[in-house]
Amino acid sequence: MKYKIIPVTHYEQNCSLVICEETNKAALIDPGGDIEKLSFQISQENIDVEKILLTHGHFDHVGAALEISQKLNVPIIGPAQEDKFWLDRLPDDARMFGFAKIDAFTPTLWLIDGDSVTVGNITFTVVHCPGHTPGHVVFIDEQNRVAFVGDVLFKDSIGRTDFPLGDYETLMQSIKQKLLIFGDDITFVPGHGPISTFGRERLQNPYIVNK
Repeated sequence: MKYKIIPVTHYEQNCSLVICEETNKAALIDPGGDIEKLSFQISQENIDVEKILLTHGHFDHVGAALEISQKLNVPIIGPAQEDKFWLDRLPDDARMFGFAKIDAFTPTLWLIDGDSVTVGNITFTVVHCPGHTPGHVVFIDEQNRVAFVGDVLFKDSIGRTDFPLGDYETLMQSIKQKLLIFGDDITFVPGHGPISTFGRERLQNPYIVNK
């Protein structure tokens, strides 16, 4: 498995292009915008994008999902149904924050904790990690020891919980009881900023160490 992190929009949020090198099948995780940029990156690889994966419903992580899904004729998978609230309000949020028009949509498939999602021969374990949003999910490739965590966890920080339906205590439980248990050697790609490892954050992230 290989992946390419593609920062998109002026928010510089991380969209990840995940590629199964055995089959050349691929998926986009959290395509938040900049469709032309994402399309160019796809064209540079000898790949077949077969699905879009969403960690949560915030507009800056799903802004290009519907258009790319229609353009490539691929399904949108995730997040958990508890984030329907956020997907329904996409048009208002995009307008409020000065983004291009984003239509509300319903994913092809909602996910639940314990589901598995494949990309070629890659298998992701789906972990429901509420707190930043109620329907936030994380995709963990246990074989390759890589996780795509959206806005749950960052290098030296954690996801915001001051948005509607966010909850700090729930987020901390998600991080400590549902993510870190996968092992210190897991490298994770956050929704914003640089990659890190679960082990580093367990020992150095002030939100985790001091709580």
